[in-house]
Amino acid sequence: MDPINVFDYEKLAREKLDQLAWDYYNGGSDDEVTLRANRSAFERIRIRPRMLVDTKNLDMRTTALGTPISMPVIVAPTAAHSMAHPDAEIATVQATGNCDTIFTASTAASRNVVEIAQAATGPIWFQLYTHRNLDFSRTLVQRAEQAGYRAIVFTVDMPQLGHRERDLRNNFDQLQQLPTANFQLSEGFLNPTERHKIDTWETVDWLKSVTSLPILLKGILTAEDALLALEHHVDGIIVSNHGGRQLDGVMAGIEALPEVVEAVAGRCEVYMDGGIRRGTDILKALALGARAVLVGRPVLWGLAANGAQGVRGVLEILRSELALAMTLAGCPNLASITPSLVKIL
Repeated sequence: MDPINVFDYEKLAREKLDQLAWDYYNGGSDDEVTLRANRSAFERIRIRPRMLVDTKNLDMRTTALGTPISMPVIVAPTAAHSMAHPDAEIATVQATGNCDTIFTASTAASRNVVEIAQAATGPIWFQLYTHRNLDFSRTLVQRAEQAGYRAIVFTVDMPQLGHRERDLRNNFDQLQQLPTANFQLSEGFLNPTERHKIDTWETVDWLKSVTSLPILLKGILTAEDALLALEHHVDGIIVSNHGGRQLDGVMAGIEALPEVVEAVAGRCEVYMDGGIRRGTDILKALALGARAVLVGRPVLWGLAANGAQGVRGVLEILRSELALAMTLAGCPNLASITPSLVKIL
């Protein structure tokens, strides 16, 4: 029987991935409190459906930073797709484009920015981890811009790696063992163990000075930081706790979303990730103010289960579930999904 929900793909992926890859993709930090909260927080949000609404011409199309997409679901940046499937990001980016939405390539991808762009069948964003050598980071960003990426997703919640105990037990050193395709583009091959620098708000200003692409900050969880992001003229915010992989005990993305949306007050686009597994999860996030959601682990499960076809299967399941949820909730289009649709217990 073909998978009928995202969790079926999770089971298939578990059967195909070795323990190291499974734990790397699915683990969180410390006690994994936040990892679990990313899912459980959705259970405290209830839907208030409206009846007798004509939904026969259902429309879930939207735009993300001006780019038209067929549904409010974007593929989040995740590292090392080659651990899931030999076709790696090539399969993922092609499947995502075939679903008419955006693929976000990670700095820690198995394939480099140019290879991914050449394989793309739809719009692409590039996620940036800065390197201690900012000249390399500038070159990488500009290479992405030249290759046709439409935005830079600057991850701001990782001044250093979270304490990921599953990886420690597996003797898996992310900085040593993850693919380094983007770093091999550099003359002399930069040392991957020296990848990360501690960023500040000055780094955001620097980034704006080296690219004309719109910039989203990924990892914002508070109104205070959302307001600072506006002061630094970013184009978008992704409310995220890095999939529960950084500071354990922080709010779930869906919990932090309302205060960020309120602080931003429409002055930039707001997205969220973390724990999206059902169409109803997407509906709840939209009701609380997200323009769209980003999905990470389920895409990797689809890739591990069946390559590009599996990625497309996951995205189409989320599309069909969102369509059903909108129909049953009385929401014919995304504009009709408002805060009154949900109640937080």
